[in-house]
Amino acid sequence: MAASTASLRTADRALPRLVLIGTGGTIAGKGESAVNTSTYDCSVLRVDEILANLPTAACVAHIRTEQLFQIGSENFANDHLLTLGRRVAALLSDDNVDGVVITHGTDTIDETAYFLHLTIKSTKPVVVVGAMRPPSALSADGPLNLYNAIVVAASPDAHGKGTLVVTNDEIHTARDVVKSNTFKQEAFRSPYGPLGYIVEGVPRFYRLTARSHTVNSEWSIDCIHSLPEVGIVYAHSGMTDATVHALLDSGVSAIIYAATGNGNVADRVVGALVEARRRGVHVIRASRTGGGVVLRNGSQPDDRYDWVVADDQVPHKARILAMLALTCSGDSARLQHAFMSY
Repeated sequence: MAASTASLRTADRALPRLVLIGTGGTIAGKGESAVNTSTYDCSVLRVDEILANLPTAACVAHIRTEQLFQIGSENFANDHLLTLGRRVAALLSDDNVDGVVITHGTDTIDETAYFLHLTIKSTKPVVVVGAMRPPSALSADGPLNLYNAIVVAASPDAHGKGTLVVTNDEIHTARDVVKSNTFKQEAFRSPYGPLGYIVEGVPRFYRLTARSHTVNSEWSIDCIHSLPEVGIVYAHSGMTDATVHALLDSGVSAIIYAATGNGNVADRVVGALVEARRRGVHVIRASRTGGGVVLRNGSQPDDRYDWVVADDQVPHKARILAMLALTCSGDSARLQHAFMSY
């Protein structure tokens, strides 16, 4: 009996030590009835309450909790990104912390995860997790999503892979993942597929991201004190240049033009975007399609206008990358290099 007890204590000490950070979202929500899967109060439960309802997690890792925010992710602003990034970096610098899991609303989970992916200088796992249904709903996805996120963060195989988003039994790189549905549990997709899956509580990785991140990124959260404002213009038939002028008047440093097709720009908008660049505001052509590549000097003479293309990045994540790139340099060539490297 004594030998058995000693073995259990040794195994217990060997468990990874994780910090679970709560920021709110659907995973912390509550509906009036079990069938309220889309109508509910967001950000009600604290992260320690969520963890208390997941006792099996104690078998995976030693977990302590912190409630950093309690908001729906649609309310995330630049200062929230900076605060969260600094806290994650500080935790990962502690030798007594082996990884971090963050509960987050799904609306902007892909943006926050991408920000961390590019600014956290650590190979320790950072896993961001959310839910499409609140814990009060029938077939709530939050408990299993959170358990899977903890399993991934506790896995040695997750080291060095950057920030990950875990949902619906899938492991996604923060670089690629986007939310693509308003209510389905399989709402998240990556254009090149997930990095792997969680099968019976075991992470299985099948591919890696080729683009730079974390320790190979040129940005560090410790050196970023503020983020420049970057706006997004969504193209549509019949649009005018009024939105471009409104953004220019607001004082943005760059405009992401979420163009139709392969970065096409309507003739009546070209002049306003050319004027934007003349006024020192960068213009970055992306596509509203959500997939594919915007080619430089393809549908527009980017060299002539000194514009930038977003390569394959979706507009709202192109905004994250542009903000970071502009903290280092206002040079358009360096900005274009960032989009081809990250």
